[in-house]
Amino acid sequence: MELLNKLVLQVNDFIWTYILIAMLIVLGIYFTVKTNFVQFRFFKEMFKLLGDGASKNAKKEGKISSFQAFCISTASRVGTGNIAGIAIAVVAGGPGAIFWMWLIALIGSASGFVESTLAQIYKVKDGNSYRGGPAYYMEQGLNKKWMGVMFSVLITICFAFVFNAVQANTITAAFNNAFGINRFGLGLVIAAVTAIVIFGGSHRIAKVSEVIVPILAVLYILVSLFVVVTNITELPNIIKLIFTNALDFRSMSMGTMGGIILVGVKRGLFSNEAGMGSAPNAAATAEVSHPVKQGLIQALGVFVDTLIICSCTAFVVLLYPGYATSSAEGIGLTQEALAYHIGPIGNIFIAVCILLFAFSSIVGNYYYGQSNVEFMNNSKSTMTIFRVAVVGFVLFGSVAQIEIVWNLADVFMGLMAIINLIAIAFLGKYAFRVLKDYEEQRKAGIEDPIFDSSKIEGLENVTEWKRDKDEVTA
Repeated sequence: MELLNKLVLQVNDFIWTYILIAMLIVLGIYFTVKTNFVQFRFFKEMFKLLGDGASKNAKKEGKISSFQAFCISTASRVGTGNIAGIAIAVVAGGPGAIFWMWLIALIGSASGFVESTLAQIYKVKDGNSYRGGPAYYMEQGLNKKWMGVMFSVLITICFAFVFNAVQANTITAAFNNAFGINRFGLGLVIAAVTAIVIFGGSHRIAKVSEVIVPILAVLYILVSLFVVVTNITELPNIIKLIFTNALDFRSMSMGTMGGIILVGVKRGLFSNEAGMGSAPNAAATAEVSHPVKQGLIQALGVFVDTLIICSCTAFVVLLYPGYATSSAEGIGLTQEALAYHIGPIGNIFIAVCILLFAFSSIVGNYYYGQSNVEFMNNSKSTMTIFRVAVVGFVLFGSVAQIEIVWNLADVFMGLMAIINLIAIAFLGKYAFRVLKDYEEQRKAGIEDPIFDSSKIEGLENVTEWKRDKDEVTA
């Protein structure tokens, strides 16, 4: 196992150090400029669209609303990356890693907009609902099915198997720390509940995510705000520490600056998934009148995840005086920090939060795998084998060694992100044109823009956006 972990680390370091960080930053800046800073210009509109998506839930059986699609993707984003991952980042990279997380979210949200808009453009019908994502826009937009199959294999392994093992690992570790509960026994319970949900279909996944994510996210933010307010005099020092550590010229001269950036970007991507190609799988399911709407909503998800929820964890940990000397790691450090701030209840609160956050991530991650398995082979027997395998990995992750699980997650996440970033670099021009169409309709006074793919120059192989005079919805 130790030899395998060393090999994984070597591959990991090469992918992230020499390829992925440069791609994320360069393409994030490129998309930001080409969309004329869409993630900032449309910030107010994002909240309006999210409210519309919640109030105009798809009424037909099997349809998924834009708000539910947002919740599925947020369910996958908001999990161990926000609570355990941030603690790992602070210990491994120092407080400055938080700054690089913020930065990658600010520019990465433009990548999130582009990939989710593309997912909507190239979505396909699936009974009464839709499915889509990078594999679909690789096949239809780039005419490269082999690339879509490669991506599908990677995202299925990464999310449905490895990431779900990470989520289960964190749940059992948190409950073992808080209550001394046997990890294998709890793993059996988590696996059983997972089976009940995932065998119920994507609509049940949407319903579970729609309930768990908003309530728990607000509760976690409120508790974190309480910690910040009660330590408000220390907050300026913490913010100063984050910035000075992130931009420490002494660290640059000693060669440790790269490590701070690497950890921040890696944990930031694990948390917000911007450009990775995961969120578009959820974005494609939404019932909207224009692809840009879901692109904007998914871009908002990047902000919510990193700038709000990750920051909450960062402040809780950094306001704990013992964070740098503690022997605890990952979720254990976050529990220790919150227990310091609000007493023993903090340990229990984090355990409950991680249970619900991580479980919502498990069902969200499963959906990403399902959509891509369906892209490769949509037979019932294949789907049954896949679902059983997901449940098996949840059980495996419950008792696995934490280090190798996280390192495997980083490798597969890096590989799928590279393939997706290449695809959206070539297809981004269509997202820019579709955004222009949306803006022109809004400037013309149309409150609810309607998309017609035939009006976009060069756009081909699109099945769900052809309109006739009687159509008013996608």
